[in-house]
Amino acid sequence: MSKQQQSLFDDEPAEWEVDAQSQRLVATIVLGEGATGEYDYLVPDTLSDRGDYFLEVGRRVRVPFGRSNRKVVGYCVTLETKLVDAARLKLVAEVIDASALLSPAMLRLTRWMADYYLCKWGEVLEAVVPAGVRLLAGTRKVTLLSVPEDVRDTLGQLKLGSPQQRKALAHLAASERSLTTAQLADAVGCTAGPIKQLLKRGLIEAHEKRVRSSELDETIVERESPLVLNEDQQHALDAIDAALESGKPRGMVLFGVTGSGKTEVYLQAIERVVGYGRQAIVLVPEISLTPQTVRRFRARFDGVAVLHSHQSHVERHREWQRIARGDVQVVVGARSAVFAPTPNLGLIVMDEEHESSFKQDSAPRYHARDVAWQRAQAEGIPLVLGSATPSLESWYKTEQGEFARLDLPRRVSNRPLPDVLTVDLRDPAHTRFSRGAISRPLHQAMVAALRDEGQVILLLNRRGFATHVQCPACGYVAECPACDLSLTFHRQESILRCHYCDHHEPPPVNCPDCKSPAIRYGGMGTQKLEAEVRARFPEHTCERMDTDSMRKAGSHQRVLDKFCQGEIDILLGTQMIAKGLDFPNVTLVGVINADTALHLPDFRAGERTFQLVAQVAGRTGRGEKGGRVLVQTLSPEHMAIRAAVRHDFEMFAEEDLATRRQLCYPPFGSMIRILVRGPQEETAQAVAEGLTQRLRQETTGEEGVRIMGPAAAAIPKLRDHYRFQIQLQAPTLDPLRSAVTGATAKWKVPTGTFLAVDVDPWDMM
Repeated sequence: MSKQQQSLFDDEPAEWEVDAQSQRLVATIVLGEGATGEYDYLVPDTLSDRGDYFLEVGRRVRVPFGRSNRKVVGYCVTLETKLVDAARLKLVAEVIDASALLSPAMLRLTRWMADYYLCKWGEVLEAVVPAGVRLLAGTRKVTLLSVPEDVRDTLGQLKLGSPQQRKALAHLAASERSLTTAQLADAVGCTAGPIKQLLKRGLIEAHEKRVRSSELDETIVERESPLVLNEDQQHALDAIDAALESGKPRGMVLFGVTGSGKTEVYLQAIERVVGYGRQAIVLVPEISLTPQTVRRFRARFDGVAVLHSHQSHVERHREWQRIARGDVQVVVGARSAVFAPTPNLGLIVMDEEHESSFKQDSAPRYHARDVAWQRAQAEGIPLVLGSATPSLESWYKTEQGEFARLDLPRRVSNRPLPDVLTVDLRDPAHTRFSRGAISRPLHQAMVAALRDEGQVILLLNRRGFATHVQCPACGYVAECPACDLSLTFHRQESILRCHYCDHHEPPPVNCPDCKSPAIRYGGMGTQKLEAEVRARFPEHTCERMDTDSMRKAGSHQRVLDKFCQGEIDILLGTQMIAKGLDFPNVTLVGVINADTALHLPDFRAGERTFQLVAQVAGRTGRGEKGGRVLVQTLSPEHMAIRAAVRHDFEMFAEEDLATRRQLCYPPFGSMIRILVRGPQEETAQAVAEGLTQRLRQETTGEEGVRIMGPAAAAIPKLRDHYRFQIQLQAPTLDPLRSAVTGATAKWKVPTGTFLAVDVDPWDMM
């Protein structure tokens, strides 16, 4: 027992005392919230081996904690009979779960996550088990009745007070399962009175248990047969099959151009896995936006579970239970589905592995790709990462031979990739006759595509109507008081809104500073683009897909179904329309502004721009009509734009990796970003400076370690907190983790100031 724990339990009351230095069953508990560390508790005999709620590793418990003995929830991570000073240990008060929520393998994975990502183990455990499961959503506690064995053996010899008691006892003894009082009374046609008398006499016994309120109804989907693979797809499938047969962990990057049939390879590989009696996990970004993917899996497999953040607690709990019981063959979900409790996992697939949504932006700040690889290694199974534009970290692993590379260089049926043309917005010839977002070449291309009965997709990665509101007379800009960022005007609601903290206020009629009525709404968002499209093409149907328009449940499915059926001619929206969509009648894709994220202060800005343009370009040219892409940009000479226009990922990767190698950025070095935030700017800055000094002391003599900062974050104020960041870089991660651990150990941050440690950061803003 740790010194920390001893100090908590000094002067314990006599009621906790038992014989010292005895062999006792001890549970090691990690608290879900609050105190860090592992705490030992005695397991009372009543919880060691009786009923549904006995204690085992992976279940949650309630334990008395601290001098006040307040009941807190924790996770049992080990059980061991050992010689202990039992007088100094408290007793486990209650077991919460009727079955283990976490297997020993999952506990090892969460422990690795806590160590790697420098966060509390309890914090990781709370993130791994969905809230709906922790809350036991969709269940209710009932009292169930059963007949004890000794009573069952002497049933014919008992003298009972009434025929109803005899009938009720006989029926319950013959039942294969426990019954509630209402069920038993209904079955034998009596009231609750005779049953209560049996309980009083001890002839039947009662115990409480949580049961499911109802079962989940899955959508019925018409079954589909496997498609015939082309030569490239077959080679990829054979490689995955060989990895499955080997029984060893193997990382593979399925590098296939958009429309090359990666999903069909996944499906047929999973069919092999299911044939072995095992399960597969398929991770996809933004699951609620890719109903086509879920539909394809349900058309091939009987048992498909879906896990994503848009589900209710009840739905999530039901799916978790189905998976844990082994009723599911395939789990499809967003990043947290990597923790699905599959009893016999055989394969993990991560589609569109480059997507930033696979990185969690709150503690624990894990990346699903790295956790998936850790789980694959622990379970001796393959991990398949699929993308037309892989992350440079994964690509570099294939170049180093750590992961295998499986190429799908051609589209299905050998359809050509679409022609991609840039529209230089600096050229007045392209904008002279257009005052809106759509240039003259793009307008002409849309007219031609719609005339030929094709469909059009327009990408603009900016929500709202106008991105800023400004007074041209004095320069006033409407800013969020909590974030110091420009407010976005939403015309449908007639409101100014901050997209970071959701602050909103009515738009000004006159300038608040100089009272000028000449308020200007500048910048372009999807709402303004929609208005322009409807004005230019009034005879064609248009629909917008962004966070604002897709708030209602099922709205994504509704719009995509209408687009698939040809009821929508022009689909416009943010990056949610750039991936996972397969519509053969799309003959034109227009990128309204490819420079949206190109010049942000982030070393991944070029990579993200290339990926977004390449992915949205892949939405066209999938049918007999072919297709083309127009990319509007002020930087047509930028390497990311040039590579996307040529569909040349390898050219982009070679140039960007060369730059990263010079600067020791990932994958050539490791990085930790520490964000210090607080309501007082001076305090937050002082904490950041003090932490930086401690970090420099911890890394004295460490070769190759660089500490940059502290400096104001790219967004210096967010949600009323001032933000400062420190950036640590080194050839390997170990010295950085040691430095952060040493610098923050026993160091108290002022109340109201917070530290966020991000290992392998994905967002530098």
